[in-house]
Amino acid sequence: MTEKTETTGKVQGRRQERVGVVVKAKMAKTVVVAVERLVRHDVYRKTIKRTSTFMAHDEVGAQRGDKVRIVETRPLSKAKRWRVAEILGKAAVPEETLADGTTA
Repeated sequence: MTEKTETTGKVQGRRQERVGVVVKAKMAKTVVVAVERLVRHDVYRKTIKRTSTFMAHDEVGAQRGDKVRIVETRPLSKAKRWRVAEILGKAAVPEETLADGTTA
C-alpha cells in the first residue's frame, strides 16, 4: 500500500505525526504547538534540544499546556499545514495570582 510514486519517488499514503505541547491557544480553532527534538552537534557531538513551532487546526478544543498529537494535512491557510489529532494529556490547572501577589 505504501509504494513510491513514479514522478516524485516519495512514499505516498503516510502522514507525518508529531507530539508536542500547546504554547498558544488564543485564536479561533487554531493552536500553536511546540515540538522538541534531539540533535547531535556536528563538531562537539553534544546532544542539543531543538524546538520547532507549528500552527495546527484545532477541532478538539486543546488548551495551553496540553500535550497533543498533530498530523500533517493539506494547507488550510497561509501558515496551517497541521491538525490536532488527539489530546494526549491535559495541562495542570495553574493557580491564579491576584494583583497584590497572593494566590486565590
